Amino acid sequence: MSTTEIRKNIVINASIETVWLYVSTADGIGAWFMPNDMELVEGNEFTLQAGPWGESLCKVTEVQSPNRLSFDWGKDWQVHFELKAIDDHTELTFIHAGWEDGKQTEFGESHDVVRPRMSEGWDGLLAKLKKTIESNS
Repeated sequence: MSTTEIRKNIVINASIETVWLYVSTADGIGAWFMPNDMELVEGNEFTLQAGPWGESLCKVTEVQSPNRLSFDWGKDWQVHFELKAIDDHTELTFIHAGWEDGKQTEFGESHDVVRPRMSEGWDGLLAKLKKTIESNS
């Protein structure tokens, strides 16, 4: 695995349109990740409510409905959701990029320390995403 990104793949038993709603809307993202005020418009700035870390400023950088959404998260990171329809399922590739050895996060922790914790956290969050979608589809 590259030190500059966290990459995860999951298959969700739902249509690409359904999965898209959970990764591209404020309500959808809020159901499995963090409360936010995202609007699906390139260049739109929004805020993730990051719990004990406070608010994180984000910016939508790419929208290719229903296949790709990207946004900048905080000062360092980029988040990408890539969706591919496979029959009545959806393959989701999740990428959390922008990691640099020795660099400090905006919260004062080393990327070297935060990255493995975030990688493990994404496993749980993507499992929650899958469960949320499949139980509501």
